Amino acid sequence: MYIKKAARRPGKSAQNILDSIRRIVKALRVSSKLAEKHLGISGAQLFVLQKLGDGSTLSINELARRTLTHQSSVSVVVSRLIERGLVLHRSSENDARKMDISLSAKGHSFLKKAHPAAQEKLITAICKLSAGQSAALSDLLRALVTKAGLADDRPQLFFENEEE
Repeated sequence: MYIKKAARRPGKSAQNILDSIRRIVKALRVSSKLAEKHLGISGAQLFVLQKLGDGSTLSINELARRTLTHQSSVSVVVSRLIERGLVLHRSSENDARKMDISLSAKGHSFLKKAHPAAQEKLITAICKLSAGQSAALSDLLRALVTKAGLADDRPQLFFENEEE
């Protein structure tokens, strides 16, 4: 893909923006590497496990809401966690089409060894912003993604399915 050069020279703001993105990506990557090294799972898988950590039984849709991502992304991660025996799944008592997901005993023991996922720190930080700051950041990031030609890329949990 060819990207046109900027109409003006990037200034200090561009550097500050990229530095902030670099810090965020580094924190996410380090968190993911720690999960891989100590637990043998991706950072995205750890994040989903942590969302189940309070003993909840959740549907894929509820997990997607709690991870602030799309149902299809969460479904892929949950499938991997099921394969590893870290979560249990069964048909919902209320709706046979829905799957109820919960931590297995092995999943609980993994969480005892886990560090907080960087995604959780970011969500906490976003929640500490005022409503106006949060809305402005959302709008500006959406504009940046659009101008960079990335708006059509499907958002996924961080560093999961990177080969796509």
